[in-house]
Amino acid sequence: MTTILHIITSLERGGAEAMLVKLVAGLAPLVVRSAVVSLTGPGVYGPVLEEMGVPVWSLGLSRAVPDPAALVRLVGILRRSRPDLVQTWLYHADLMGLLAARLAGVRPLCWNIRCSDMDMSHYSWRSRLLPRLLGRLSRQPDAILVNSEAGMRAHRALGYHPRAWHVIPNGFDTTRYFPSESARAQIRDELCLTDETPLIGLIARFDPMKDHTTFLAAAALVAHSQPRAHFLLAGLGVVPNNPAFRATLTGDLAGRVHLLGPRDDIPRIMAALDLCCLSSISESFPNVLGEAMACGVPCVATDVGASALIIGDTGTVVPPACPEALAAALDAEVAGGPALWRKWGAAARFRVEQNFSMAVVAKHYRDVYAGLLSAHAAR
Repeated sequence: MTTILHIITSLERGGAEAMLVKLVAGLAPLVVRSAVVSLTGPGVYGPVLEEMGVPVWSLGLSRAVPDPAALVRLVGILRRSRPDLVQTWLYHADLMGLLAARLAGVRPLCWNIRCSDMDMSHYSWRSRLLPRLLGRLSRQPDAILVNSEAGMRAHRALGYHPRAWHVIPNGFDTTRYFPSESARAQIRDELCLTDETPLIGLIARFDPMKDHTTFLAAAALVAHSQPRAHFLLAGLGVVPNNPAFRATLTGDLAGRVHLLGPRDDIPRIMAALDLCCLSSISESFPNVLGEAMACGVPCVATDVGASALIIGDTGTVVPPACPEALAAALDAEVAGGPALWRKWGAAARFRVEQNFSMAVVAKHYRDVYAGLLSAHAAR
C-alpha cells in the first residue's frame, strides 16, 4: 500500500484544508494510506482526520515567527514514518516540506498550489516574499499540482518553472452537499424567513481577497430594486461586531443582512439559499461554487480563477470588483423567480456530479502519485 504524507500550513477552516480531508477520504478506497502534518495546530480538521484513522501531527508553529525546532521535528517525523511520497499544501508548507524532505532523504516530493493571482499588497512583507522565493526553488520538487489553469499561469508569472505541472480540479462530496427541503426550512426558521423570501448567500471568511465590500455594495443595489430579498453571510470574521460590516448595514440593507460567522453546518446553509454569490477578486478553484451547485443552488460569481469553468452554463459570471455588474446579475436572477432557480439548480448539481465528483478527482491524484513513484523508482 502506498503511503502519502501530507504537510499543510494549518488545519483550520479553509478551502485547501477541506480539500485535503476530502482527498484523504477519497484515496482510502484506492489503497492509498495517508498521514498529515499541520505546521500550526490541529485546528478543526485534525480531530476529523483522526476519527478517520489518519495519523496527525501538529508542530505548533506560529506563522509569524520562524522556528528551527519545528523543522527539526518535521525531519524527525519524516525519518520515522518513511512515507513513499510527500505532498505539501500552501506556501509555508511548500518551503518547510522541501527543506525537511531533503534533510530526511525522502523523495518524491510534490507541491500543491491552491491560489492564483492574489493581490499580495494586502499581506505582510513575509507573505509577499514567500511565493517569489518558492518560484526560485520550484525545480526542486518532483512536480507541482495546481487546481486550475489560472493558478498555473499566475505562478509561471511569479517565476515558477517546475519539472512538471499537473492540473487537477477540486472535488466535491455530493453525499454531503445535496438539495434538502428540511435543511432549507430549518435554516429559514432560524432566520425568521419564509420559504418565499429570496435568499442570496455569500459563504467566505473575512479576507481582502473575498471582497465583502463589493458584495455588500451590490446587495444594497439589489435590496433597493428587490425589496423582499435577504442576504446571508457566513464565515470566519463575518460577525456583527466587525467594523467592516457595521458601517454598511444601514438603509435598504437594515434588517435584511444575516451575519452568521463561522458555522459547522455549511451544507444545511447552502441548501437554504436561492442563489449563491462569489465576489472574490482572486481565486484559483473556489470550493464554495461547487458545494452550492451540489446543493442545487445556482451561482453568480466574479470571473476569477476557475469560476467560469465550474459554473458553465448553469449560472452567471461578472467582472471582479464591480458592484454594479454583480448587482445587475443578482437582480436578474432574483427577478427570474423560483422556477428559474430550480431549473438552473438542477443543472448545476448535474454538472458537479458529472465533472467534479470526489471519486473522479481522487483517481486523478492517485494516478499522478503512481507516475511520480514509478519515475523515482526508475531513477
